[in-house]
Amino acid sequence: MSLSIRDIQAPIAGEMNAFEGKFREFMKSNVTLLDKIMGYIVRRKGKQLRPMFVFLAAGTCGPINESTYRGASLIELIHTATLVHDDVVDDSDYRRGFFSVNALWKNKIAVLVGDYLLSRSLFLAVDHEDFDFLRLINRAVREISEGELLQIEKARRLDITEAVYFDIIRQKTATLIAACCAVGARSADADAETVVLMHDFGEKVGIAFQLKDDLFDYGEAEIGKPVGIDIKEKKMTLPLIYALNQAPWLTRRKIINLIRNESEKPAKVAEVIDFVKRSGGIEYATASMQRYVAEAEVLLARFPDSVYRRSLGQLVQYTIERTK
Repeated sequence: MSLSIRDIQAPIAGEMNAFEGKFREFMKSNVTLLDKIMGYIVRRKGKQLRPMFVFLAAGTCGPINESTYRGASLIELIHTATLVHDDVVDDSDYRRGFFSVNALWKNKIAVLVGDYLLSRSLFLAVDHEDFDFLRLINRAVREISEGELLQIEKARRLDITEAVYFDIIRQKTATLIAACCAVGARSADADAETVVLMHDFGEKVGIAFQLKDDLFDYGEAEIGKPVGIDIKEKKMTLPLIYALNQAPWLTRRKIINLIRNESEKPAKVAEVIDFVKRSGGIEYATASMQRYVAEAEVLLARFPDSVYRRSLGQLVQYTIERTK
């Protein structure tokens, strides 16, 4: 990795430091238990890539201002709520190497915490009349829910096509990064055409981001999730879809049978991983990821050159070069 997050953050280092304090304030509650959980969530925050997209998009389009902080906070509140709810749905005990909220406080409290975070985001937007932000973020939340349900529906039948796969990841992952970029642009008073351009840029980056995550399932590095977890959970990702499409009918039926009936067995998961690697699935998904990055870079080049635009380009590279 040629650049670290700290290097990429340089043009917005002051804003990111200020954002941390503002975000803590937005998370506060008068209920002692809730405030304790909010403090736990804030302490185990990740790389904060999504707020970075908001601030860098804003700086690329115009001056960063107080509404940019609110936009970044809205995104982070929504994102955190979806993670808390996801951990309940997935019955996951860990998030970013720490115990999940549901592991420490049980599912009922975790669901209520996620609901609280959603309500805080709505209150923040309505209280400041940030209705443009609400429109952009509401679209993202709707699409995230639809994408998750579509993936669950298809996992039952294991009949997902490449087109449906891209629909799922556009809705599940790319829509929120697209919202980050659009909210950042709107906070800088960009016109409607510019907001759409920045949204399209973010969507392509988000698709590349998810492709990178899917490729992790076939690697050996320590990446925060076990290798083969997508196969175990019967998630059909692009490397596997491509490999199945290239396989003879009997091989395809055998692999689908392994995933459907024996994905709890590590040896069988390893067999599927080996099949995907031998079939060129990794190379195909990597080429698709690079194609979306190239398309994103073409869109980004339409904005005036600045330190913010250059850092935004570096952040795009970071998302596909990261090791976890």
